[in-house]
Amino acid sequence: MPLAISPTDLQAAQLKNEPIHLLDVRQPAEHAFAALSESQLIPLHELPARLSELHVEPGAKLVVYCHHGVRSWHAAQFLEQQGYPAVYSLDGGIDAWSLTVDESVPRYS
Repeated sequence: MPLAISPTDLQAAQLKNEPIHLLDVRQPAEHAFAALSESQLIPLHELPARLSELHVEPGAKLVVYCHHGVRSWHAAQFLEQQGYPAVYSLDGGIDAWSLTVDESVPRYS
């Protein structure tokens, strides 16, 4: 079962310069509208075919996010099954990030 990470815990890890790889599994238009900086975009439905593009540094947390957390949870579950360690789904997605950490990140419905 994938782990969850709250937006505030992710921010704290970033502020401590912990190694983190951010993976956005939304669609390109969603990513263009609002994204976490330095995140990699691989839409959920493309993830199995594009898995070779995912290069997570050893020891880094792999944090997957989407709009509200449903797609990222499915992606995190898939990545765990593929043998990726330390996979987290961002609780509440980028919407929760915007509400609790960085209100400059646009919200959308």
